[in-house]
Amino acid sequence: NAMIQIENAHKSFGGQVIFRDLTWHITRGQRVGLVGPNGAGKTTLCRILTGEQEVDAGEVRCAKSTTIGYLPQEIAPAGDGTILGHLLAGFPEVQRLEAALDEVAHQMSAGADNGDLDPLMERYGDLQHQYEALGGYQLESRAKAILGGLGFTSEQFHDPLAALSGGWRMRVALGRLLLQGPDLLLLDEPTNHLDLESLQWLEEFLAAYDGTVIIISHDRYFLNRVVDRIAELELGRFALYVGDYDEYQAQKLARQEQLVAAQKSQAEQIEKMERFIRKFRYKATKARQVQSRIKQLDKIERVEVVRAPKRIHFRFPQPGRSGTIVGELKRVHKAYGQNVVYRGVDFRLMRGDRVAMVGPNGAGKSTLLKIMAGVLPFERGDRVIGLNATIHYYAQHQLDALNPTHTVLEELAAVADISMQPRLRGILGAFLFSGDDVEKPVAVLSGGEKSRLALAKMLLRPANLLCLDEPTNHLDVTAREILEEALEQFEGTMLFISHDRYFINRIATKVVEVKDGRLEEFVGDYDYYLEKREEAPSPERRAPNASHEPRATSQAKSQATSTDAKGYAPVAAPVPVASAPKARSREGKRAEAEARQKKSRELVPLKARLREVEQEIARIEGRVRELTDQLANPDLYKDGERARDVARERKDLESQVGSLYGKWEELSVRLEEAQATPNI
Repeated sequence: NAMIQIENAHKSFGGQVIFRDLTWHITRGQRVGLVGPNGAGKTTLCRILTGEQEVDAGEVRCAKSTTIGYLPQEIAPAGDGTILGHLLAGFPEVQRLEAALDEVAHQMSAGADNGDLDPLMERYGDLQHQYEALGGYQLESRAKAILGGLGFTSEQFHDPLAALSGGWRMRVALGRLLLQGPDLLLLDEPTNHLDLESLQWLEEFLAAYDGTVIIISHDRYFLNRVVDRIAELELGRFALYVGDYDEYQAQKLARQEQLVAAQKSQAEQIEKMERFIRKFRYKATKARQVQSRIKQLDKIERVEVVRAPKRIHFRFPQPGRSGTIVGELKRVHKAYGQNVVYRGVDFRLMRGDRVAMVGPNGAGKSTLLKIMAGVLPFERGDRVIGLNATIHYYAQHQLDALNPTHTVLEELAAVADISMQPRLRGILGAFLFSGDDVEKPVAVLSGGEKSRLALAKMLLRPANLLCLDEPTNHLDVTAREILEEALEQFEGTMLFISHDRYFINRIATKVVEVKDGRLEEFVGDYDYYLEKREEAPSPERRAPNASHEPRATSQAKSQATSTDAKGYAPVAAPVPVASAPKARSREGKRAEAEARQKKSRELVPLKARLREVEQEIARIEGRVRELTDQLANPDLYKDGERARDVARERKDLESQVGSLYGKWEELSVRLEEAQATPNI
């Protein structure tokens, strides 16, 4: 059932081994995430699968008639056609038949007076059958649906391709590939140029895709939602894991621990045999046993543990404390020519906020970020920066501001205080510049390396307000985790744009949706924002700049009744009931007693249901802990099916717990409101 088989493949460039002894059988219907650090050879492996490159040794076999579609990371379609036309151009036979149908129709019209229509009508019917068999009548509607999902409006379908930016051209290239629907779809970083809405659409499209999909991506959230297995290429070695990205991480850790234990056991066995050989090598009566052990040693296949480079953890200097209100925009108007982006928008940043701006491309996220950062003028309104607030603005174009003649170390030293100079190598180590890497000229750095260097410079002397535009672009997973760790330590205020939903969930305490010149605030992480947007999909249902009620995040759930460091509000305390007058009539006392009994009857089921939910949460969380312990046991992975079942059960239970916490919060509020209601 294998579509492509790779057997014992070896590939190197110069003296650098990309991979060795790689064996991989790709079967139909798989959804594979191809992961590994930048430079590990993921793109090279994709080009080998397409036939663009060959292996140095080994064999690559592809089943007959298998069609392969490949979306490279850094290429965009060229040409003078339209957006829709470029998608349809991927079906030349359909276009040829369409042109033939038009020609025959023209001939039929011209020959109507001559009565010579029968042969033409027969020809037209044959062409129609062929056109229909190739899906010609559905092709254009499918192409338009794909373009709509990728963020194009119907008015743009016939716009010239040449007028698009590189990012939008990449969307067109992706759309053409999705329309063609090859047996094997290879996508190299497809999420780089998509906004969050298009990402969600692509996830749903790939879930229903009939063929096999292999995706190179550093987007952990995307991988968790799309793939059913992870192929890892790291340090020249290839490994395959069944499950999504989170399950892959758990399995990789367990596999590493298992290898370490096996290596230790083997080392003890070898040491015991070598001790015996040393002790009895020259004793004639033990010669046979000594020779036997020497032969055994020669046959032993040594367990090799490949350890990733050690991560350096470093706490960056913290900025000075700002005022309570860090920055505020009041009735700001901004337009680019006739394109009005904002008509009197209001926005406020409070000290400690970590605000992620989301919304479709072109909605004005970068515009708002630049206005708040003070790097973009506006027509009307006020921008007020709070007491002691200092601002650092980070965007991709800042990579060009790095001095190409400096080495990596010199570039960082140029902004460091004297007291920090001795620690610069440690800081660069934290951002994956180790050993001789610090002496590299900036001019030869890759995009990811330049991003890491620019971010290290920013965090070395941070302002108390960071305005970040796509800070994770060009970063692999390890570099993203390092940045997340550094920003989690950051004690100032952040306003940022990112399409990395994993990053948003880890960093953000608020999400602001920017759409149609309006801002809508959600207090919580990205998952909470999605929940609330599904409940109220139309912006007309809420007033402009409306703020949604907060929810407890995973860190706050265990303390859901108290205000936490991220600003989640506590459940409202019961309102005290005013005391009744001392002198009461008998009727008044009876009415009050009846009211108390009625209230008690109402409270009993609420309390009972709340206890049930709490008990269920405790039960499931206990089971989750048990499953987590099982996943940490290397012996579990001797039975692959059992390991997958355990990982799947844990994931399902974690989802149930999230839903139960929502019910718990709702019941808690209802109970406290009922308790706060006066008896009379």
